[in-house]
Amino acid sequence: MDGINSTRFPTNQSDVSSVFTHQVLPSLYFVICVVGVPLNGVAAWIFFRVPSDSALVVYLKNMVVADLLMLATFPFRVAVQLGLGGWRLHVVVCRYTSVLFYSSMYVGILFMGLISLERYVKIVRHASASFFLQSVSVARILALLTWSLLLLCVLPNAVLTSQPADEGSSRHCMLLKSPLGVQWHQVSTLFSVALFWITLLVLAFCYASIARRVYQSYRRVHRDSADVRRKSNRSIFCILAVFFVCFVPYHICRIPYTLSQMPSSGFSRALRFLLFQLKEGTLFLSALNVCLDPIIYFLMCQTFRESLLRKLSTRQRPASLTTAPSLSNI
Repeated sequence: MDGINSTRFPTNQSDVSSVFTHQVLPSLYFVICVVGVPLNGVAAWIFFRVPSDSALVVYLKNMVVADLLMLATFPFRVAVQLGLGGWRLHVVVCRYTSVLFYSSMYVGILFMGLISLERYVKIVRHASASFFLQSVSVARILALLTWSLLLLCVLPNAVLTSQPADEGSSRHCMLLKSPLGVQWHQVSTLFSVALFWITLLVLAFCYASIARRVYQSYRRVHRDSADVRRKSNRSIFCILAVFFVCFVPYHICRIPYTLSQMPSSGFSRALRFLLFQLKEGTLFLSALNVCLDPIIYFLMCQTFRESLLRKLSTRQRPASLTTAPSLSNI
């Protein structure tokens, strides 16, 4: 995973890029933290009061957990970008919170892929796969395997970031890794990026198949069936939109950025600096998914939507009951 401040800024540069990284980005992360905590807090409060009676609910609950873990890393990121906490906080970020941030992000990406597959078999109705991917037990097993896979992939990144740290090396995360840690970092990065592109292909296939099925339903003039499928099409389109807005720009930018970090890349200092700014900006878009995922929960999960609306209506009802006696006594 990319370490924070793994590329140093030119010391004589105080242009827009430096302002963007050191002032604008911390403010933006603070905003999404302030917005994301209540949104995901409400989502968790509702989800963990409803039964896991479908594979979709199981996957969405796990997405909430991933978002909450990602949110927990934002205060550390903001503090480091503002220059707070000293060099020891840089070490904490390199060894722990940065690893947690990326692992949570890729767990969320994988669950988006599983949700898309579940919607695909439900709408397109492949009988052989329908029972398997819509079974609650299978969904729980897949969720456990997803967390286990990412844990086995990223945990060594924390354990192998074990080199002695000081004020100089703490600001370069790669300097804190052992030789084996550097190799594992490269392998886990390639593995995570491969998971992303595979998931993107899965989403594209599922959405194209669902869109085709909806079109076929309209042509047969089965209006009731078409209405149901159109709603499901909107739901998976919501996932596709969030996926493309949040994750695609970062992974496109990551290709030239990773090449620029190689010793024999031949990239100029100015170009490496620019790629670092682009990487940090698109990484913020990836973090923005913690504020957009609750929209997915509301649009895709009827149980979540009804529970939320029920809670809101019960909050308004006592207010109307308390005002009624006072009006009658006038």
